[in-house]
Amino acid sequence: MIQLANVSKVVTSGSERLTILHSLDLDIPRGQFVSVVGPSGSGKSTLLGLIAGLDAPTSGSVSLGGREITRMSEDELAELRGRLVGFIFQSFHLIPSLTAYENILTPMEIMGVSKAGDRARTLLDEVGLRDRAHHYPSQLSGGEQQRVAIARAFANEPEILLADEPTGNLDKKNGEHIFDLLLTLNRVYGTTLLLVTHDHHLADKADRRISLSGGRIVEDRSMGSGEWGMGNVESGVGNRESGGGNREWGVGEVISLSPTPHSAPTPHSPLPTPHPREEAR
Repeated sequence: MIQLANVSKVVTSGSERLTILHSLDLDIPRGQFVSVVGPSGSGKSTLLGLIAGLDAPTSGSVSLGGREITRMSEDELAELRGRLVGFIFQSFHLIPSLTAYENILTPMEIMGVSKAGDRARTLLDEVGLRDRAHHYPSQLSGGEQQRVAIARAFANEPEILLADEPTGNLDKKNGEHIFDLLLTLNRVYGTTLLLVTHDHHLADKADRRISLSGGRIVEDRSMGSGEWGMGNVESGVGNRESGGGNREWGVGEVISLSPTPHSAPTPHSPLPTPHPREEAR
C-alpha cells in the first residue's frame, strides 16, 4: 500500500545542507497499523508529509496503492489525496469560518460524493458530536475539534490514514478516546494507519513500531510476534516482510463510521459515550 524506495530529504539552511531523512526504504502493507516514534527533529513529520505528497523527496520514490506519486503534478496529487489519503494534524487545522458540520461536508462536496450532507451528519453522530454540528471550531474543546478532524479525514473513506501527533494537544483521557477512534478505522474498515506519536504506550499498541533517529530507521519491530529484520540500519533498510500478528487491544466498544452506500456494510458496535465536559479546552 505504501512504498518508499531510497527516499531522502535534504534542505538548505543558510549556506549548509541539512539532511532530514537518509535514504529510507519502507514497505507498509494494506491494512497495517504502524506507529512512528523518535525524538523531535528525527524526521517523523517530514516522513508523513512525503507519504502524503505534501512535500517532495530530494531523491528516491514514493508509491501509494501501486502508483508512484513522486512525479505527479499538483492537480494529480490533489486528486489522489482526496480519494486515497486522510490526514489528521496535531493542531486540528479546521477551517475557522465553517461549522463542525461544514468542515466535514466540504471535502465530500469537492469530490462529488452523493448524499454528502447525510454522510456528514452520520459521521458527526458517530463521533459523538450531533449536538455540536453548528458550532464553530472556536466553540469546541480540543477533544471535540480533533473528533471533527477525524470525521473529516474519514469522510471520503480513504484507504490510508496519516495522523501526526493527533493526541499531542489533549489530556490523557481524551487522547485515549481519540486513539480508540483511529484504532476503529484500522480494525473495522481495514484502513492503513500510520501514526506519529511521542506516546510510547500508544505506539506499542500498533501492529508495527518504527523508531527514527537522526533521519534514519534505527528500529523496525513487529508488536504482534517477534521483530522485523533490521537489515541495513545505517541506510534505514528494514525487512519488507509484514508480520503484524494478532492482538487483543482491550479498547472496549468500537465506533461505527458508516460506509457510504456503495461500500459493503461492516458489523460494528456503537460509539463509546463521550464525555465532552471532561475535555481539555
